[in-house]
Amino acid sequence: MSWAGKILRVNLTAGTVKSEPLNMEWAKAYLGSRGLGSKYLISEVDPKVDPLSADNKIIWATGPLTGTMASTGGRYTVITKGPLTGAIACSNSGGYWGAELKMAGWDMIIFEGASAKPVYLYINDDEVELRDAGHLWGQSVWKTEEILKSSLQDPLLRVSSIGKAGENGVLYAAVVNDLHRAAGRSGVGTVMGSKNLKAIAVRGTKGVGNVQNPKAFMAAAKAAKKVLADNAVTGQGLPAYGTQVLMNVINEVGALPTRNHRDVQFESANDISAEAMATPRETDGKKHLVTNQACFGCTIACGRISKMDEGHFSVKNKPEYWGASGGLEYEAAWALGAANGVKDLEALQYANMVCNEEGFDPISFGATIGAVMELYEMGVLTKEQIGVEAPFGSAEALCEFADMTAKGIGFGKEIGLGSKRLTAKYGHPDLSMSVKGQEFPAYDGRVIQGIGLAYATSNRGACHLRGYTIASEVLGIPVKTEPTEHEGKPELVKAFQDATAAFDSAGICIFTSFAWTLADVAPQVQAACGEEFTMEHLAHIGERIWNMEREFNNAAGFTKADDNLPKRLMTEAAKTGPGKGMVSKLTEMLPKYYDARGWDGEGRPTPATRERLGL
Repeated sequence: MSWAGKILRVNLTAGTVKSEPLNMEWAKAYLGSRGLGSKYLISEVDPKVDPLSADNKIIWATGPLTGTMASTGGRYTVITKGPLTGAIACSNSGGYWGAELKMAGWDMIIFEGASAKPVYLYINDDEVELRDAGHLWGQSVWKTEEILKSSLQDPLLRVSSIGKAGENGVLYAAVVNDLHRAAGRSGVGTVMGSKNLKAIAVRGTKGVGNVQNPKAFMAAAKAAKKVLADNAVTGQGLPAYGTQVLMNVINEVGALPTRNHRDVQFESANDISAEAMATPRETDGKKHLVTNQACFGCTIACGRISKMDEGHFSVKNKPEYWGASGGLEYEAAWALGAANGVKDLEALQYANMVCNEEGFDPISFGATIGAVMELYEMGVLTKEQIGVEAPFGSAEALCEFADMTAKGIGFGKEIGLGSKRLTAKYGHPDLSMSVKGQEFPAYDGRVIQGIGLAYATSNRGACHLRGYTIASEVLGIPVKTEPTEHEGKPELVKAFQDATAAFDSAGICIFTSFAWTLADVAPQVQAACGEEFTMEHLAHIGERIWNMEREFNNAAGFTKADDNLPKRLMTEAAKTGPGKGMVSKLTEMLPKYYDARGWDGEGRPTPATRERLGL
């Protein structure tokens, strides 16, 4: 079986580390990563716990395909109760760290309690030790990785850490690994900081040698890689343009939220698009995009590496930002750009690098800036209060806010609270474009009806990666559905949500689902684990995971009222584009979604559903 069969339990209060066997009954029922980590969390943590108290726990979890030859098998998940939302927080990251943990012989790490002083966890295969991190506290993610690799004299060490944002309590702080890959959403880095846990440094030399049926696994993995290579999205579009290929596509559909969702199209979308990144700049004749990059075992390579214009105002006197670094993904480019009306690609890249360097979510940050700029234009916020002129479109304000938020100074402390708390404080809660306190990603739920329902019902707050119906509604994968049509979307959303939970829990990237169905995943999981995993079985596991997460949130105090969208999407019609005149049809879709899920009218799994799923 390709589970390592062991987990680490770290008590930060006592300073102890111990090994314990993986619960194999749970592993077979929840796979790994998101599903299995959530099962452990939910079994051990009171749903009403204060997310930033020592009683909350935080878990790093790999999947059965993590570290194997399966394409994109480098994923890991961080699971906790999130401070941004108060809901279950489960954030996924790529890069190399997850595979390294698995190769060290561990499926999962559970941290409980809180340390009295800054510490980091060092893992070298079976050697595991909590060590003092006083010299790392106050350092950026980038500097932390550099110091650990140097002091431990191991350039192949993999580091998962927080920057100043996690230390300073930014409520959407991220956990960052490999410099610019992140478990980015819901404040998992904030919980890490609250426990005085700075980093986990891992070196694994064992490999993943316990695949149950190696010959069948290699055949299944090879066949699945061919499916990815032959697909237009995973074989051509993502390698060439990355997720940024969507900027102009979504703008043309009329679903690119602009200026805090006041508009659905951005007149300058092309200036911040993938095409712009690949075009030589007028200033220095160089391209913004340097190359693409892949995570561990990935045959898609959608990652971007970019290099800024050294003469740009944001970095002119900061040579530390002149080197090639992690480039803009679509969600970050949208949140830092269109959401604020900012068309300066270099300013977006600067803010993105600060998010990577100090560890905070560019989606929640950018969307919160959108609310700040609207409040500023309304006269609710003034330059004296926030420290800078901040109309929509101000690249200078964006860069200034990134620095302030990273350092936790001035108005940056309020930006670090997220849009829900900030807009409520200044008397305009309706201007927070969020669900359950988590800010929207880069698609408008008025024009693309399914994604609006997916946002409203997502267990971790507004999220595109919990049911990416854009694949069907815009890209026609696996079948084309009309984005402005709301009929049939409850069933579509449920199917995407359940399948995504299975992909996440296997330890692979959700981008494979542009080409793969569960029929491509099942043979790989089955050969790796030595258990019977059919397509239907994986879908059932995904549904079980979704309902388990829902029950945790219900017990935490969430109700049907939290499956909602901001007033703007429900009452203010889209002004332009193919969906002009549209508002979200959530009210019509939600009861049908509950029915499809087997929930009662209040959004609670019925006894029959619980029994069918083995909850």
